[in-house]
Amino acid sequence: MPHAAEPVAIGLGTALTLGALQGVTEFLPVSSSGHIAIGAMLFGIQDAPLSLSIVLHAGTLLATLVLFRNDVARLLTDFVKGLRRPKEWLASESGKISAGVIVASVPTAILGLLLKDSVESWQSVPWIVGACLLVSAVMVWTTRSGGGKAAVLGLGAALIVGIAQGIAVLPGISRSGTTIAVAMLLGMRGEAAFRFSFLLSLPAVLGAVVLELGEPGALASVDTSVWLGGLVATLVGVLSLVALKKVVTQGRFWAFALYLVPVGLLLIAWPLVAGAFSG
Repeated sequence: MPHAAEPVAIGLGTALTLGALQGVTEFLPVSSSGHIAIGAMLFGIQDAPLSLSIVLHAGTLLATLVLFRNDVARLLTDFVKGLRRPKEWLASESGKISAGVIVASVPTAILGLLLKDSVESWQSVPWIVGACLLVSAVMVWTTRSGGGKAAVLGLGAALIVGIAQGIAVLPGISRSGTTIAVAMLLGMRGEAAFRFSFLLSLPAVLGAVVLELGEPGALASVDTSVWLGGLVATLVGVLSLVALKKVVTQGRFWAFALYLVPVGLLLIAWPLVAGAFSG
Protein backbone atom coordinates (compact mmCIF):
# COMPACT_ATOMS: atom_id res chain seq x y z
CA MET A 1 0.00 0.00 0.00
CA PRO A 2 1.26 3.48 -0.75
CA HIS A 3 1.68 5.72 2.26
CA ALA A 4 1.34 9.45 2.60
CA ALA A 5 2.08 11.97 5.30
CA GLU A 6 -1.62 12.47 6.04
CA PRO A 7 -3.35 9.07 5.62
CA VAL A 8 -7.08 8.70 5.54
CA ALA A 9 -8.88 7.26 8.53
CA ILE A 10 -9.89 3.60 8.33
CA GLY A 11 -13.32 2.60 9.63
CA LEU A 12 -13.91 -0.55 11.66
CA GLY A 13 -15.67 -2.41 8.85
CA THR A 14 -12.89 -1.61 6.39
CA ALA A 15 -10.15 -2.60 8.87
CA LEU A 16 -11.84 -5.93 9.63
CA THR A 17 -12.37 -6.67 5.94
CA LEU A 18 -8.76 -5.85 5.07
CA GLY A 19 -7.61 -7.92 8.07
CA ALA A 20 -9.54 -10.94 6.82
CA LEU A 21 -8.23 -10.35 3.30
CA GLN A 22 -4.67 -10.17 4.62
CA GLY A 23 -5.15 -13.34 6.66
CA VAL A 24 -6.34 -15.30 3.63
CA THR A 25 -4.09 -13.92 0.92
CA GLU A 26 -0.84 -13.71 2.90
CA PHE A 27 -0.74 -17.50 2.97
CA LEU A 28 -2.81 -18.77 0.07
CA PRO A 29 -0.89 -18.40 -3.21
CA VAL A 30 -2.98 -15.51 -4.50
CA SER A 31 -0.77 -12.56 -3.37
CA SER A 32 -1.65 -10.53 -0.30
CA SER A 33 -0.13 -7.33 -1.73
CA GLY A 34 -2.19 -7.73 -4.90
CA HIS A 35 -5.44 -8.32 -3.04
CA ILE A 36 -4.83 -5.60 -0.47
CA ALA A 37 -4.26 -3.29 -3.44
CA ILE A 38 -7.54 -4.50 -4.94
CA GLY A 39 -9.29 -3.95 -1.60
CA ALA A 40 -7.89 -0.43 -1.39
CA MET A 41 -9.17 0.28 -4.90
CA LEU A 42 -12.64 -1.04 -4.11
CA PHE A 43 -12.84 0.93 -0.86
CA GLY A 44 -11.50 4.03 -2.56
CA ILE A 45 -8.50 4.20 -0.23
CA GLN A 46 -5.68 6.26 -1.71
CA ASP A 47 -3.45 6.74 1.34
CA ALA A 48 -3.99 4.09 3.99
CA PRO A 49 -2.39 4.54 7.42
CA LEU A 50 1.05 2.97 7.68
CA SER A 51 -0.04 1.61 11.06
CA LEU A 52 -2.64 -0.57 9.33
CA SER A 53 0.02 -2.21 7.13
CA ILE A 54 2.29 -2.77 10.14
CA VAL A 55 -0.41 -4.32 12.34
CA LEU A 56 -1.81 -6.53 9.56
CA HIS A 57 1.64 -7.87 8.74
CA ALA A 58 2.37 -8.40 12.43
CA GLY A 59 -0.91 -10.31 12.66
CA THR A 60 0.02 -12.76 9.92
CA LEU A 61 3.55 -13.05 11.34
CA LEU A 62 1.97 -14.15 14.62
CA ALA A 63 -0.21 -16.65 12.75
CA THR A 64 2.90 -18.21 11.17
CA LEU A 65 4.61 -18.46 14.55
CA VAL A 66 1.52 -20.11 16.05
CA LEU A 67 1.36 -22.84 13.42
CA PHE A 68 5.12 -23.42 13.17
CA ARG A 69 5.93 -22.91 16.86
CA ASN A 70 7.25 -26.48 17.25
CA ASP A 71 9.50 -26.18 14.19
CA VAL A 72 10.82 -22.79 15.30
CA ALA A 73 11.46 -24.04 18.85
CA ARG A 74 13.29 -27.13 17.57
CA LEU A 75 15.44 -25.14 15.13
CA LEU A 76 16.41 -22.63 17.82
CA THR A 77 17.16 -25.35 20.36
CA ASP A 78 19.26 -27.32 17.88
CA PHE A 79 21.09 -24.13 16.88
CA VAL A 80 22.08 -23.40 20.49
CA LYS A 81 23.23 -26.99 20.96
CA GLY A 82 25.05 -26.86 17.64
CA LEU A 83 27.26 -24.00 18.77
CA ARG A 84 29.41 -26.61 20.53
CA ARG A 85 29.64 -28.87 17.47
CA PRO A 86 28.89 -26.69 14.39
CA LYS A 87 29.95 -29.33 11.84
CA GLU A 88 27.57 -31.90 13.28
CA TRP A 89 24.80 -29.30 13.42
CA LEU A 90 25.29 -28.29 9.78
CA ALA A 91 25.18 -31.96 8.76
CA SER A 92 21.83 -32.51 10.50
CA GLU A 93 18.44 -31.85 8.91
CA SER A 94 17.78 -29.07 11.40
CA GLY A 95 21.09 -27.41 10.58
CA LYS A 96 20.52 -27.65 6.82
CA ILE A 97 17.08 -26.06 7.14
CA SER A 98 18.40 -23.24 9.34
CA ALA A 99 21.37 -22.62 7.04
CA GLY A 100 19.03 -22.62 4.05
CA VAL A 101 16.77 -20.03 5.67
CA ILE A 102 19.76 -17.81 6.50
CA VAL A 103 21.26 -18.04 3.01
CA ALA A 104 17.91 -17.51 1.28
CA SER A 105 17.13 -14.46 3.42
CA VAL A 106 20.11 -12.53 2.01
CA PRO A 107 18.85 -12.06 -1.59
CA THR A 108 15.34 -11.54 -0.24
CA ALA A 109 16.51 -8.60 1.86
CA ILE A 110 18.60 -7.10 -0.96
CA LEU A 111 15.83 -7.33 -3.56
CA GLY A 112 13.22 -6.09 -1.08
CA LEU A 113 15.23 -2.95 -0.37
CA LEU A 114 16.05 -2.34 -4.05
CA LEU A 115 12.42 -2.71 -5.17
CA LYS A 116 10.77 -0.98 -2.19
CA ASP A 117 10.15 2.42 -3.81
CA SER A 118 8.95 0.92 -7.10
CA VAL A 119 6.60 -1.48 -5.33
CA GLU A 120 4.90 1.34 -3.42
CA SER A 121 4.00 3.09 -6.68
CA TRP A 122 3.19 -0.01 -8.73
CA GLN A 123 0.68 -1.52 -6.32
CA SER A 124 -1.87 1.17 -7.18
CA VAL A 125 -1.58 0.42 -10.92
CA PRO A 126 -4.21 -2.24 -11.81
CA TRP A 127 -2.56 -3.63 -14.94
CA ILE A 128 0.77 -4.17 -13.16
CA VAL A 129 -0.95 -6.03 -10.31
CA GLY A 130 -2.90 -8.05 -12.87
CA ALA A 131 0.19 -9.00 -14.86
CA CYS A 132 1.95 -10.11 -11.66
CA LEU A 133 -1.07 -12.23 -10.69
CA LEU A 134 -0.68 -14.03 -14.03
CA VAL A 135 2.97 -14.71 -13.12
CA SER A 136 1.73 -16.23 -9.85
CA ALA A 137 -0.70 -18.37 -11.83
CA VAL A 138 2.12 -19.76 -13.96
CA MET A 139 4.20 -20.51 -10.87
CA VAL A 140 1.52 -22.47 -9.01
CA TRP A 141 0.53 -24.28 -12.22
CA THR A 142 4.05 -25.73 -12.46
CA THR A 143 3.37 -27.76 -9.30
CA ARG A 144 0.79 -29.84 -11.18
CA SER A 145 3.49 -32.37 -12.08
CA GLY A 146 4.42 -32.68 -8.40
CA GLY A 147 7.71 -32.04 -6.64
CA GLY A 148 10.65 -34.24 -5.83
CA LYS A 149 11.41 -36.33 -2.75
CA ALA A 150 13.88 -34.12 -0.90
CA ALA A 151 13.16 -32.98 2.66
CA VAL A 152 15.78 -30.21 2.59
CA LEU A 153 17.52 -28.12 -0.07
CA GLY A 154 21.21 -27.51 -0.61
CA LEU A 155 22.49 -23.98 -0.05
CA GLY A 156 22.58 -23.21 -3.78
CA ALA A 157 18.95 -24.23 -4.22
CA ALA A 158 17.96 -22.33 -1.08
CA LEU A 159 19.59 -19.23 -2.55
CA ILE A 160 17.40 -19.55 -5.65
CA VAL A 161 14.28 -19.79 -3.46
CA GLY A 162 15.45 -16.66 -1.63
CA ILE A 163 15.77 -14.79 -4.92
CA ALA A 164 12.25 -15.90 -5.83
CA GLN A 165 10.97 -14.62 -2.48
CA GLY A 166 12.69 -11.28 -3.07
CA ILE A 167 11.03 -10.89 -6.47
CA ALA A 168 7.70 -11.71 -4.82
CA VAL A 169 7.62 -8.27 -3.19
CA LEU A 170 6.13 -7.13 -6.49
CA PRO A 171 2.39 -6.52 -6.07
CA GLY A 172 0.49 -9.53 -7.36
CA ILE A 173 3.32 -12.07 -7.21
CA SER A 174 2.50 -14.51 -4.45
CA ARG A 175 5.31 -15.09 -1.98
CA SER A 176 4.00 -18.48 -0.86
CA GLY A 177 3.06 -19.54 -4.38
CA THR A 178 6.45 -18.61 -5.80
CA THR A 179 8.63 -20.05 -3.04
CA ILE A 180 6.69 -23.31 -2.75
CA ALA A 181 6.65 -23.78 -6.53
CA VAL A 182 10.37 -23.03 -6.92
CA ALA A 183 11.28 -25.32 -4.02
CA MET A 184 9.25 -28.14 -5.57
CA LEU A 185 10.84 -27.53 -8.99
CA LEU A 186 14.22 -27.82 -7.27
CA GLY A 187 13.30 -31.27 -5.95
CA MET A 188 11.51 -30.75 -2.65
CA ARG A 189 8.38 -32.70 -1.82
CA GLY A 190 5.24 -30.64 -1.33
CA GLU A 191 4.92 -30.74 2.45
CA ALA A 192 8.63 -29.97 2.95
CA ALA A 193 8.41 -27.05 0.50
CA PHE A 194 5.41 -25.73 2.42
CA ARG A 195 7.34 -25.81 5.70
CA PHE A 196 10.50 -24.25 4.23
CA SER A 197 8.49 -21.51 2.53
CA PHE A 198 6.86 -20.33 5.73
CA LEU A 199 9.95 -20.69 7.90
CA LEU A 200 11.67 -18.53 5.29
CA SER A 201 8.85 -15.99 5.52
CA LEU A 202 9.51 -15.29 9.21
CA PRO A 203 12.71 -13.21 8.84
CA ALA A 204 11.33 -11.56 5.68
CA VAL A 205 8.06 -10.42 7.26
CA LEU A 206 9.77 -9.47 10.52
CA GLY A 207 12.29 -7.39 8.57
CA ALA A 208 9.49 -5.66 6.64
CA VAL A 209 7.66 -4.82 9.87
CA VAL A 210 10.84 -3.43 11.45
CA LEU A 211 11.51 -1.26 8.38
CA GLU A 212 7.96 0.09 8.48
CA LEU A 213 8.31 0.83 12.19
CA GLY A 214 11.27 3.01 11.30
CA GLU A 215 9.11 5.31 9.19
CA PRO A 216 8.10 8.68 10.75
CA GLY A 217 4.79 8.42 12.60
CA ALA A 218 4.59 4.68 11.93
CA LEU A 219 2.24 4.00 14.85
CA ALA A 220 0.71 7.45 15.09
CA SER A 221 -2.78 6.32 14.06
CA VAL A 222 -3.16 2.95 15.78
CA ASP A 223 -6.70 2.83 17.09
CA THR A 224 -9.13 0.08 18.07
CA SER A 225 -10.18 -0.64 14.48
CA VAL A 226 -6.54 -1.20 13.44
CA TRP A 227 -5.86 -3.59 16.33
CA LEU A 228 -9.05 -5.54 15.59
CA GLY A 229 -8.01 -5.76 11.95
CA GLY A 230 -4.70 -7.28 13.08
CA LEU A 231 -6.50 -9.77 15.30
CA VAL A 232 -8.71 -10.86 12.41
CA ALA A 233 -5.59 -11.23 10.22
CA THR A 234 -4.08 -13.57 12.83
CA LEU A 235 -7.16 -15.75 13.30
CA VAL A 236 -7.95 -16.02 9.60
CA GLY A 237 -4.25 -16.55 8.87
CA VAL A 238 -4.03 -19.62 11.12
CA LEU A 239 -7.07 -21.16 9.41
CA SER A 240 -5.62 -20.35 5.97
CA LEU A 241 -2.31 -22.00 6.82
CA VAL A 242 -4.02 -25.17 8.00
CA ALA A 243 -6.08 -25.28 4.80
CA LEU A 244 -3.07 -24.59 2.58
CA LYS A 245 -1.01 -27.36 4.16
CA LYS A 246 -3.78 -29.83 3.36
CA VAL A 247 -4.03 -28.61 -0.24
CA VAL A 248 -0.26 -28.84 -0.81
CA THR A 249 -0.05 -32.28 0.81
CA GLN A 250 -2.87 -33.53 -1.41
CA GLY A 251 -1.12 -32.26 -4.55
CA ARG A 252 -3.79 -29.71 -5.47
CA PHE A 253 -1.71 -26.55 -5.09
CA TRP A 254 -1.87 -25.92 -8.84
CA ALA A 255 -5.65 -25.34 -8.70
CA PHE A 256 -5.14 -21.78 -7.41
CA ALA A 257 -4.10 -20.85 -10.96
CA LEU A 258 -7.74 -21.25 -11.99
CA TYR A 259 -8.56 -18.30 -9.73
CA LEU A 260 -5.49 -16.17 -10.45
CA VAL A 261 -5.87 -16.11 -14.23
CA PRO A 262 -9.35 -14.50 -14.45
CA VAL A 263 -8.58 -12.04 -11.63
CA GLY A 264 -5.32 -11.06 -13.31
CA LEU A 265 -7.01 -10.56 -16.66
CA LEU A 266 -9.77 -8.52 -15.03
CA LEU A 267 -7.24 -6.17 -13.44
CA ILE A 268 -5.37 -5.75 -16.72
CA ALA A 269 -8.68 -4.71 -18.27
CA TRP A 270 -9.61 -2.61 -15.20
CA PRO A 271 -9.29 0.80 -16.93
CA LEU A 272 -11.77 -0.31 -19.60
CA VAL A 273 -14.16 -1.81 -17.02
CA ALA A 274 -14.00 1.26 -14.76
CA GLY A 275 -14.48 3.55 -17.75
CA ALA A 276 -17.56 1.63 -18.86
CA PHE A 277 -19.19 1.93 -15.41
CA SER A 278 -18.26 5.58 -14.96
CA GLY A 279 -19.56 6.39 -18.43
